[in-house]
Amino acid sequence: MSVSPNDLTDVIEADRSHIWHHLSQHKPYESVDPRIMVEGRGMRVWDATGKEHLDGVSGGVWTVNVGYGRERIANAVRDQLLQMPYFAGSMGSIPGARFAEKLIQKMPGMTRVYYTNSGSEANEKAFKMVRQIAHKRYGGKKHKILYRDRDYHGTTIACLSAGGQDERNAQYGPFTPGFVRVPHCLEYRAQAETENYGEWAANQIEEVILREGPDTVGALCLEPITAGGGVIVPPEGYWTRVQEICEKYDILLHIDEVVCGVGRTGTWFGYQHYGVKPDFVTMAKGVASGYAAIACMVTTEKVFEMFKDDASDPMNYFRDISTFGGCTAGPAAALENMAIIEEEGLLENTTAMGARLIQNLNALQEKHRVIGDVRGKGLFCGAELVADRKTKEPVDEKKAQAVVADCMAQGVVIGVTNRSLPGLNNTLCFSPALISTSDDIDEITSAVDKALTKVFS
Repeated sequence: MSVSPNDLTDVIEADRSHIWHHLSQHKPYESVDPRIMVEGRGMRVWDATGKEHLDGVSGGVWTVNVGYGRERIANAVRDQLLQMPYFAGSMGSIPGARFAEKLIQKMPGMTRVYYTNSGSEANEKAFKMVRQIAHKRYGGKKHKILYRDRDYHGTTIACLSAGGQDERNAQYGPFTPGFVRVPHCLEYRAQAETENYGEWAANQIEEVILREGPDTVGALCLEPITAGGGVIVPPEGYWTRVQEICEKYDILLHIDEVVCGVGRTGTWFGYQHYGVKPDFVTMAKGVASGYAAIACMVTTEKVFEMFKDDASDPMNYFRDISTFGGCTAGPAAALENMAIIEEEGLLENTTAMGARLIQNLNALQEKHRVIGDVRGKGLFCGAELVADRKTKEPVDEKKAQAVVADCMAQGVVIGVTNRSLPGLNNTLCFSPALISTSDDIDEITSAVDKALTKVFS
């Protein structure tokens, strides 16, 4: 398929003059046109020049899980908007109720869905609940929230306070007090030599709890698989030990599924690979594959009951609102998105194509010494680039970015860790849509092969 380019000079100039892009230094746009994507079909997107690209990052940030051009989702959104576009979340809606019911069916042990409009906001709601529980049950003392080095939970000040990526946090302090960092669990860059690294890494969380005082720690917030911090799959034994620690010290477990949720790793949610029983689960990106804005904060009934156990107390409920958590387009789109995943067997496809992606990346690792480590689960994979395999010295991040740029020039979009970790923005990121075929996977890795050869020759 080809798209005939139209004259979009006016659009480009309007963008250059008025748009403040995410994660972008704008000085280059004084002499180079900003890139504008105008159309998407399946796995392919076209920019304003008519150039076709294979999208290996699902809309740039792990979002368009079922691919572009899904007419049934667009129609569901249109029909819902005509019937009832919005009412405040203090009231209910038909798609809101129906999607919540369907979502909970995929999350045994969870029962309640709180609608918000972004992953950052969903995480913030969980943080607020932890703080309110601390005041209600523990005299305000059990208020601290632990977060992990390299993990990312959003862009608000509170979410940055729980952010384990120092370059993302830089220049935005002072941060909200009561957030405490625990060590990462990346075995490739192990912080100790031990046989059971997963258990050791989890035990470091316990060390922090004991140092801070268990009676002051209310929750632990973790990504099931670290995303923007380098695609880190926790080692064997990690999650089992984390669960034990939370139960031992009466600490609520908050799993941030904003990236991993809704099929990305081959299960409905990333934590389900590990038998974990969370108290909070947050999600956004893939919930509706970007066809409408939606995010959810999901809790157990136990957490829910804490906010209605004394109806006579006028302060004994979650006194919070999310304006656009009342939009109906999100759950309407999410219902169709989940139905597509089920009907087309996309969880199974994700597992199969993820295995192929890992296999191809491993083959590239054998060919290119610059690849130090390959890791991932499902269609959520990374390849860490190093200047020296023995010392694991990271490549210059400009060279990692040059690989991404060369792939883009070839018509393949991949990602790389970006302004996240000082000196460690060296991991190529791959998250193609769950509809990926073998040919798509091979095209992505072929482009990477050519780019590595060119950049590091």
